[in-house]
Amino acid sequence: MTPTIVLVAPPDAHESAREMVPSGFELRIEQPSSPTYAAALGSADYLVGFVDMLVKDALYQAAPRLKLIQLLSAGYDRADITAARRAGVPIANNGGANAVAVAEHALLLMLAVSRRLIWQHASVSSGRWRGNNTPRVHELRGRTLGIVGLGTIGKKTARLAAAFGMPVQYYDIARLGEDAEDALDVRFRLLREILRTSDIVSLHVPLNDTTRHLLGAAELAQMKPTAILINTSRGPVVDEVALHRALSSGALAGAGLDVFAEEPPPANHPLLALDNVVLTAHLAGPTWESNTARLRNAFDNVQRVARGEPPLWVIPELG
Repeated sequence: MTPTIVLVAPPDAHESAREMVPSGFELRIEQPSSPTYAAALGSADYLVGFVDMLVKDALYQAAPRLKLIQLLSAGYDRADITAARRAGVPIANNGGANAVAVAEHALLLMLAVSRRLIWQHASVSSGRWRGNNTPRVHELRGRTLGIVGLGTIGKKTARLAAAFGMPVQYYDIARLGEDAEDALDVRFRLLREILRTSDIVSLHVPLNDTTRHLLGAAELAQMKPTAILINTSRGPVVDEVALHRALSSGALAGAGLDVFAEEPPPANHPLLALDNVVLTAHLAGPTWESNTARLRNAFDNVQRVARGEPPLWVIPELG
C-alpha cells in the first residue's frame, strides 16, 4: 500500500509540495475545514503542516495509521503534549528551517528601532524632510546584545550580531561548553545579568510553562532605560501590560515585536499607539527560502521514518 502524506499548509506552499514530495508517496493536501479532511486522516501515515493546534486525542483516533506528525513550524505550544504521549506518535518540528529568516528579522527589528526607521519613513513620505534635525539614533556596533534562548535561531542571531560588531552574551538553561562558546564568541550570563547589562535583549525561547511571562514587570525594571527589547519568539513570553508601562514611562527605550499574546492584536491594543516600537505580524519566519526549507526537511524526515529510522527534531517533551 502506498504510504500517504496529508499536508495542511497555506496555498502558496502547495505547488512546491507537489514538486518536492518523494516518489513512492501519495500526497493529499487538505484543510481541517474541508469535508474530505476526515477521510484523508483515516488513511494518513504522515501528517505534515502547521498542525500543532490539531494535536489532540481526537486526531490520533481519526488517524490510526499515523507514524509521524511533522510540523512546518518551529513552535509547538498549541499541541496537547499529554495526548501525544498517550498516542506514542513522535512530533518533530521544522529542524531550524526558518532559523535564518527569524535571525535576520531580529536584526532587522534591532536596526529599525535603533535608527527610528518608521519615524524616518513617515517623515519623508509625508513631505517633512527633516535633514539632520532628528531624534537620537544609534548604531549597533559596540552595543551589547543579550540573547535569551541560544537554540538554532539564537545561535544564528549571535553570528549576525557579531558581524555588526556587537558583543554577545546569552542565557539558556542548556549552557554551552567553553569551546563552543569560544567558537561562537558568546559568553554565558545569568538572566538577571543579561537584563541588567545588555543594550538590546532578544528573545528566542519556546513558549511553555517556564517561559510564559518570563519577562514581567520585575524583569523589565532590571533593564537599562536606554535598552531595547526584541521578541520574535512568542507573545506570551512577555507581559504586555508591563511592557507597555515600561515603554510609555521611559523606563525602556524601545521594542521590536513580531509576536503578541493575542494574534492579531485588537485595534485598541495599547502597544499599537506607541512611537518607540516597531511591529510586524508574526512574519519573521515565512520567507520564500524558509518555506522551501520547511518542506525539504519535512519530506526528508518522512522518508527517514519510512525507512525504519528514528525521526530528526523530535520535540524535547517526547524525546
